[in-house]
Amino acid sequence: MTTPPAADAAADAGVPAMDSAALAGFDRRSAIDAVRLRIGMAISLGLLKPGERLPDQQEVALGLSVSPITARRALASLAEQGVVVRRRGRGGGTFVADEPPQQVLRELAASPAESQAVHRLVDRRLLFECAVTHYAAANATAGQLDELERLTAEMAISTNWSDYHQADEKFHRLVAEASGLGSAVEAYNETLAELYAYFIPYPIGLLHQSNRDHIALVASLKAGDMAAAVDVSRKHVDILHRTMFMGLSS
Repeated sequence: MTTPPAADAAADAGVPAMDSAALAGFDRRSAIDAVRLRIGMAISLGLLKPGERLPDQQEVALGLSVSPITARRALASLAEQGVVVRRRGRGGGTFVADEPPQQVLRELAASPAESQAVHRLVDRRLLFECAVTHYAAANATAGQLDELERLTAEMAISTNWSDYHQADEKFHRLVAEASGLGSAVEAYNETLAELYAYFIPYPIGLLHQSNRDHIALVASLKAGDMAAAVDVSRKHVDILHRTMFMGLSS
């Protein structure tokens, strides 16, 4: 969702496992190149606009589930190629270039094999998602339901894709935990991590729309309505076939 350079791992002991395992999905790209691709594709597809400010380096790392060093090196590489620009001082940061080089953006494209891999991961997650949601409707505790509701509120007020992604990941992992399915939860989390390695930055408005599914899911879980909960989850995941990068670029 290829192991990063040893220096990255050593410098960042607390990095999510996705940095070393899930990023292998990008056609054996390095972790740095995978991040470059994800940001570059978001720019090519118009999801990140010219002049738009990216979250700070730490937030980019958290939002893309990679190490801070990987994020820093990827952003530095994109800056060297003119895809993003860095500005110092008050109001500074990293911004999408007003006119990113089109040749560079064309090089930052996923292969057909990578698109096929994403489709397979979406199908695998769809199967897992329906299962964990079904059992979560029966087994979720009051405390877990309250936390899920809190996470939907956090996503609703998120102002950028990084903040949203972090809450989104916690939400789905908690739904899986609430299912009480034991080792199956670990398999679900592995699939989720693999798929998250392909996510690219999206406009916060689109993500807020997606959060409506989370809100509906929590309502179904609270009501113990298994059928309704599974239906929400099925639609929430199935749409990824059309809205992840390979669908947007077709």
